[in-house]
Amino acid sequence: MKIVRISNAAIQPDQELAALTGLGGGALASFTGIVRDDGGVTAIELEHYPSMTEASLYRLIEAATARWTLLGAVITHRVGIIPVGAPVVVVGTSSLHRAEALEATAFLIDRLKTEAPFWKREHYADGSAKWVEAKASDEARAERWV
Repeated sequence: MKIVRISNAAIQPDQELAALTGLGGGALASFTGIVRDDGGVTAIELEHYPSMTEASLYRLIEAATARWTLLGAVITHRVGIIPVGAPVVVVGTSSLHRAEALEATAFLIDRLKTEAPFWKREHYADGSAKWVEAKASDEARAERWV
């Protein structure tokens, strides 16, 4: 089971991960990314090209299932304007054993941060906004999976 969802709607992490619970595995690992106040940020705005982004996320799941024995994987990503404190991404994997689920989840979020075509703008309390550049630390984390 491989699920990719991209939506403007609020993410409910438990609902997104529910599909993984009935697959018969002994492990379910997940990561939920929350919009944080990074120096006065009130919200972030994410833009994307839908078909390109979905294809990119499916390729990541395919790479994870080729590398680890997974029963299922879910990537749900929110787009549009997302307020501080709200979930922006949920990544989950199910496998027979914890090591595979944990590693695959880390792989998926690390690679998603650098490979998925999302463009991020931070909005501030004073009404200003700025586009965010890619972080070297995200690139370094993704490189460990090459």
